[in-house]
Amino acid sequence: QVQLVESGGGLVLPGGSLTLSCETSGFGFHAFAMRWYRQAPGKERELVAGISALAVQTRYTDSVKGRFTISRDDAKRTATLQMNSLKPEDTAVYYCNARLRDLDGSEYEYWGQGTQVTVSS
Repeated sequence: QVQLVESGGGLVLPGGSLTLSCETSGFGFHAFAMRWYRQAPGKERELVAGISALAVQTRYTDSVKGRFTISRDDAKRTATLQMNSLKPEDTAVYYCNARLRDLDGSEYEYWGQGTQVTVSS
């Protein structure tokens, strides 16, 4: 059974930090690219950060560059999003995503249930 379980969300003051974790099971974690998305009320879900299999590459949306860091621990089957210098506009539900496209073009994609991040004074 595939599971992605996010944790670490909460309420934080502007300028504060949070660390989101995505613990996974039930699939070949090491072979999957991992991504964090977020969705704010009334807005579409947006890609925040991604990390390739083997952590060869990372990508960030412009609004979080220099503030957020994505990482992965294949031994623990966990992806992490370190968020620093948080701003009110970072408020959203954050989702963990795992995705793999194999040589035949078949795509496998899994989502977590989301964790709420609220940045407010």
